[in-house]
Amino acid sequence: MPDVQGSFSKHISFELVIGESPVWDEDRQALWFVDILAPAIYMLDPQSGMVKTHPMPASVGSVGLADKGRLIVALRSGVHLYDPQSRTLQFLVHPEPDVTVNRLNDGKVGPDGCFWVGSMHDSMPRAPTGSLYRITPDGQCARMLDGIHVSNGLAWSPDGATMYHADSRGSVRAFDFDARSGQLSRQRVLVTLSEPQGLADGAAVDVEGFYWSAGVTAGCIHQIAPDGSVVASIAVPCHAPTMPCFGGRDLRTLFVTSLSTRRSGKPDPGTLISCDMDVAGVPVGKFG
Repeated sequence: MPDVQGSFSKHISFELVIGESPVWDEDRQALWFVDILAPAIYMLDPQSGMVKTHPMPASVGSVGLADKGRLIVALRSGVHLYDPQSRTLQFLVHPEPDVTVNRLNDGKVGPDGCFWVGSMHDSMPRAPTGSLYRITPDGQCARMLDGIHVSNGLAWSPDGATMYHADSRGSVRAFDFDARSGQLSRQRVLVTLSEPQGLADGAAVDVEGFYWSAGVTAGCIHQIAPDGSVVASIAVPCHAPTMPCFGGRDLRTLFVTSLSTRRSGKPDPGTLISCDMDVAGVPVGKFG
């Protein structure tokens, strides 16, 4: 099992309904994350413990870093650029304007400088109506994958040559990734996780190439090798972790968001926690 140095620390005093999409902002030395249903984007300064709230006009599935200090944001109303200083949104594109049963979910900026964002069927039981899209800085949108129940688990290998993607009702898949064109090839199943093991939610990759997946149904984070073997499963002090993210000055702090659940038979509110790790994460890209 990897060395988890000390216990997990909690960073917020309020409850999250569906905490998601933590992303480390190296320029600001801060962590961005969202509550999908609040709906809001939050910025945490780990040094001071201060949290700034940025309310959103619609449910917010994910957030990424963009140029000029802006963010790229996946709202139910489409993909927007957001300026935290002026608190203004600029509409970019809506990948699915006519698919009312879906909402946008997990999204990340890839090594190609584009925003990769997936959709999901927003009611139970889940149907495979979701897709994965590639959004370019000039607002062009291309569907890259379809037939997805809940698009999740986006991450890239340290060299940017492999992209990982999960359907939370299916498997984690790996693809050869061309950073110049954004094209995917050689699709293969990396790992399939059951509900007792912890269905695959959001993910991150470390500098050694391991894929860290939130086991949302089992209260753990899985460390998965590039060959698909589960090296370790680390228990976390929340029943429904949604996404890990490496951050801090040396990228050796693992931040984890979670959602509210009653899986244990009693309320377990969504929150944001972190712990020190013995391995650093791979920095994420910027849109634009």
